[in-house]
Amino acid sequence: MDRVQEADENNKTSVVGLAIKGNKKSKYVVQWALDKFVHEGISIFKLIHVRAVINGVPTPMGDVLPISQVRNDVANAFRREVEWQTNQMLLPFKSLCEQRKVHVDVVVIESDDVATAVAEEVSKNVITKLVLGASSSGIFKSKQKGMSAKISVRTPRFCTVYAVSKGKLSIRQSDMQTEGNIVDDTSETSFSSSSSSNYTSTSQTDFGSVASSAALHSYPLTTRRHKALSSIDQTLLSTSPNLSETNHFRGQSLDLGRKNDAISSDIDHALTQASSGGSISDTESSIYGQNHAKYVPQGTKPPKPNRQENYNLELEKLRLELRHAQGMHAVAQSENIDASQKLNELNKRRLEESMKMKEIVANEEMAEELANQEREKYEAAAREAEYLKHRAAREAAERREAELKAIHAAKEKEKLEGALSGSTPPYRIFTWDEIVSATSSFSEDLRIGMGAYGVVYKCTLHYTTVAVKVLHSNGNRQSKQFQQELEILSRIHHPNLLLLLGACPDHGCLVYEYMENGNLEDRLLQKNSNDPIPWFDRFRIAWEIASALSFLHSSKPQPIIHRDLKPANILLGHNLVSKIGDVGLSTILNSDDLSAMYKDTAPVGTLSYIDPEYQRSGLISTKSDVYAFGLVILQLLTAKPAIALTHLVETAIDGGNLSDVLDPKAGSWPLQETLDIARLALSCAEMKRKDRPDLKNHVLPMLDRLKHVADEAQAQYSASIVTIKSRAPNHFICPILQDVMDDPCVAADGYTYDRNAIEKWLLKNDKSPMTNMVLPHKHLIPNYTLLSAILEWKTS
Repeated sequence: MDRVQEADENNKTSVVGLAIKGNKKSKYVVQWALDKFVHEGISIFKLIHVRAVINGVPTPMGDVLPISQVRNDVANAFRREVEWQTNQMLLPFKSLCEQRKVHVDVVVIESDDVATAVAEEVSKNVITKLVLGASSSGIFKSKQKGMSAKISVRTPRFCTVYAVSKGKLSIRQSDMQTEGNIVDDTSETSFSSSSSSNYTSTSQTDFGSVASSAALHSYPLTTRRHKALSSIDQTLLSTSPNLSETNHFRGQSLDLGRKNDAISSDIDHALTQASSGGSISDTESSIYGQNHAKYVPQGTKPPKPNRQENYNLELEKLRLELRHAQGMHAVAQSENIDASQKLNELNKRRLEESMKMKEIVANEEMAEELANQEREKYEAAAREAEYLKHRAAREAAERREAELKAIHAAKEKEKLEGALSGSTPPYRIFTWDEIVSATSSFSEDLRIGMGAYGVVYKCTLHYTTVAVKVLHSNGNRQSKQFQQELEILSRIHHPNLLLLLGACPDHGCLVYEYMENGNLEDRLLQKNSNDPIPWFDRFRIAWEIASALSFLHSSKPQPIIHRDLKPANILLGHNLVSKIGDVGLSTILNSDDLSAMYKDTAPVGTLSYIDPEYQRSGLISTKSDVYAFGLVILQLLTAKPAIALTHLVETAIDGGNLSDVLDPKAGSWPLQETLDIARLALSCAEMKRKDRPDLKNHVLPMLDRLKHVADEAQAQYSASIVTIKSRAPNHFICPILQDVMDDPCVAADGYTYDRNAIEKWLLKNDKSPMTNMVLPHKHLIPNYTLLSAILEWKTS
């Protein structure tokens, strides 16, 4: 209570609390509080707003989710939105206070119990005056339990509570004041006629201080009328006792005219005060008669009105009506003047807004024109930049082309100078970048072989399909092998030796001609889906290998021993022409004597094809290649692995059932010729070197004789094929192979080809083999109808 007393003693530091809800009524509550308390010297106001506790988050469907069921970021965002809306709602009230130059504090309380929250805030901050809105007047007298009544009940008794409702005011006085607990304060509001008789002298004084002509203009027309009526009622009440006292004297004559004049003058005074802002209705003016009757002293019998008195009363009524009409006229004139002023202000504001709008439109047009100019400048700059970009790209391409031409000319010049000086190597030099680009950085899709010493890739160099062998760079042995193969293949040439096209010495890469039918081992063992090799082609292949070996052994000035002859190192080209490759393990003899033996303490080669005496003694000669050649012939006959193959064939010959071990896929073997070549192969594969026949004097003559037999058989086979072709319909013949198709497919040019033939063609060409026009794509569509017709024709 000490804090309360101290606050009441020093009124300048008192705090006026305004409990606002945020609706339209709250604005009138704040305006009323400012009008009342600012004049009293109070300049500290506290806006109190109670907001409900946030327990859920609304959804777009209209539902509300509990706060515990949503994410933290969503809940925080919703809380921030509610706080923002609350601040926006409180801004008009803060502006009202700031316009009156008073200090205002905004307190937002989050609670579901509004009355308790407001009462706690009043108690905590020792607020001695609390203003709030109410739904009806006299809330402290009534039995209603609205929010205003609840707040009043829970507010501490040291605080005076002002409840403003529909232009009326109710006050709950604090315990610190000496007046009654509940009074009706009419200093700021209007009352109905029924409550006029209960006014005290204090309320009349308060009303008179407010109902001046200047103050009435700030109230609505209805309020002005009520105030004017109240003023007239007060005047009548003050003069009524004089009339009553006069009627008590029977023997004296009533000078009603004089008294009525006095009453009239009082009424005139009241009407003069109300003429600027008040009006009285017919119903309200009847209060005069009611109040006159009420104020007759008790205990006396009212006198009977005579005719003169009735006349005077009627006269007073007419005067009242006249002055009422005059007051209404004055109010109407005032309202007309106010309306004219407002209309002039609105016209002036409309003109100003029209000027501003025209200025805005002009600015927009100017801005649009500037934007169009900037857009045109930007488009012109973009076109210029695009032109410069294309020009720079064209100049860069021309410069790059000139550099390539200069590099090519420099290389050609170096080649010519090397040729003139005799220092040019006998093979073509490829750069590492060319090999990497051709093999697509050594893509796995281009790999066609892999051995112990390197990997082979198929690619295209200088518009030629080649095979690139990249040796493993993991030791001096591979470097020696690379140099050995490079030296041998660069200085000797034979139709049945693999042709060396070039090399990249810096990275150990060799470039060979590409053999499209793979190696002999894969073809014999049917590792691929290719057709088997006929027996007459196998005879010819044996003769070609023997002639290539004889060429190596007879090489001048020094014989060459291959040392690694096997079917995997025999490659097959077009029409199954065989060539020996992989001469990296070859040895060059220092003597031209073919019977001489060379000491090599480190036997190399493939185990099944190594000469047994070479394995035992380390001595190598040309007869070591003869041993491996014998095993190759046996594999041509049987298409079986080399392990224990000599024993298998020898046993079959001794038992007279050689045909049982021959490859049945090769066709009908000629028995005698096959027996002769099998025995020749067994003699070449003898364990001792001295028992093996001489390659040039014994093996080649016999193979040459067998080759003639094979050539005759191949001629007969070709003739039968031609006969078949001549009898076959034209649409069965492949345009590329000129043979009956096995798997007809339609290409992008609309023609039908054999699948294997057109796929090989498309690997090297992008144009049609029939029209020589560029194909839009390389997809093939199987022609099942034609395939069915070809199969039916072959079986007929």
